[in-house]
Amino acid sequence: MTRSTLLLSLMMSMASNTGAGSDTGLIDDFSSADGSSRTGSPWRVVSDRVMGGVSAARMAYRKIDGRPALCLSGEVSLANNGGFVQVTLDLAAEGEYFDAGRFDGLRLIVRGNGERYNVHLKTAATSLPWQSYRAELEAGGDWREVRLPFARFTPHRLVPALDTRRLKRLGLVAIGRAMQADLCVAEIAFYADD
Repeated sequence: MTRSTLLLSLMMSMASNTGAGSDTGLIDDFSSADGSSRTGSPWRVVSDRVMGGVSAARMAYRKIDGRPALCLSGEVSLANNGGFVQVTLDLAAEGEYFDAGRFDGLRLIVRGNGERYNVHLKTAATSLPWQSYRAELEAGGDWREVRLPFARFTPHRLVPALDTRRLKRLGLVAIGRAMQADLCVAEIAFYADD
């Protein structure tokens, strides 16, 4: 093996073991000083105002009980056919996909206000804004680990089953009923059952 081939091989190996594709599956632990995730993408806050709704959403980085966390807060309103607030993260660059096929689900460390929230996954099959694969979690007042096996994610307004080899985006969402949203996440990662 030539020196340049060895160097290229080493660089490719290092690149494939960073970000959400690392052996740990870590997507974000909110410890980055610049707010970027392990995927290199920033989190974004979105509400139903993009479609004429009136829900109000806020996203903030906070330290809670010594843990850095991303917090989604706001008021979900059903007025004007609305009903959601969310924070989203691209898992891959535009036109690319993240292959989570070697993992069994998502693991989150969360706390909140006792409400039910959704985790939404977008894939190559989700071409319309309202399409996603959804799983529900409850976030109480204390930090706790929640594991969401991929098998619990159900298609919403689409037919194909979840293809974990072609993930594009994930969202943490308060949706479908009038409520006060208050959800904080200290860590989010893919996990594999061993």
